[in-house]
Amino acid sequence: MKKMLTIAQRELAGYFFSPLAYGVGAIYLLCCGIVFFHGLDAFGIPPVFETGREPTMRPLFEMMASATVVVLPLLTMRLVSEEFSSGTIETLMTAPISDAQVIIGKFLSVLGFFAILLAASLFYVILLSIYGSPDAGVTVSGYLGLLLLGGAFISVGLFTSTLTGHQLLAAILAMVILSVFTALAWAVVAFAPQPWNVIAVRFNALSYFRDFARGVFDTRGLVFFLSVAVFFLYLSIKMLESRRWR
Repeated sequence: MKKMLTIAQRELAGYFFSPLAYGVGAIYLLCCGIVFFHGLDAFGIPPVFETGREPTMRPLFEMMASATVVVLPLLTMRLVSEEFSSGTIETLMTAPISDAQVIIGKFLSVLGFFAILLAASLFYVILLSIYGSPDAGVTVSGYLGLLLLGGAFISVGLFTSTLTGHQLLAAILAMVILSVFTALAWAVVAFAPQPWNVIAVRFNALSYFRDFARGVFDTRGLVFFLSVAVFFLYLSIKMLESRRWR
């Protein structure tokens, strides 16, 4: 556990010295501000902070969830790919630490950075609370859903980072996989006949998240996000093990 946490702390500290992490985080929070004050008419997202509108964070939560399809692959792409490209993977492989500790430590670092971004967005909750009375249950449920969704998506990005030494390629692969869980699943649900649309609902990550954004704690969503995270973390560990024996 100590070694795993050491890796997590080291990787998390690295994000605070990374211009890319600052840039991605700033753009993510800027998009939050745009939706909060102005909405996104092109995507049918109304502004959160508007006179006469119900004080709820739900539109902002749904935008934040959709944006993770791009944001999280950019944050995870360097986790293992950088080790390959820089040659430090050899040192890591010979260190007295297991592959599972390496993968989980790196996973926790990105999850921690993502949690910090979510904490920064609490400014909007405070502002909404000053001028209205948002449902505390919906707010807590929404943030819990974002953490679960983030954990699942981070595991996907970490997995693709173990596949290649090219960081950009790792990010693109992660975005493609996450698009299957979001955009493609939504399209199948909307346009495909039965039973394909029914099957696609079970793989649509954003449909599970919308329950959390409405303040509904559905154990099916909890099981889905945890299952995705465990599955891709397992694949990541196996990929790193395969690298050890090459």
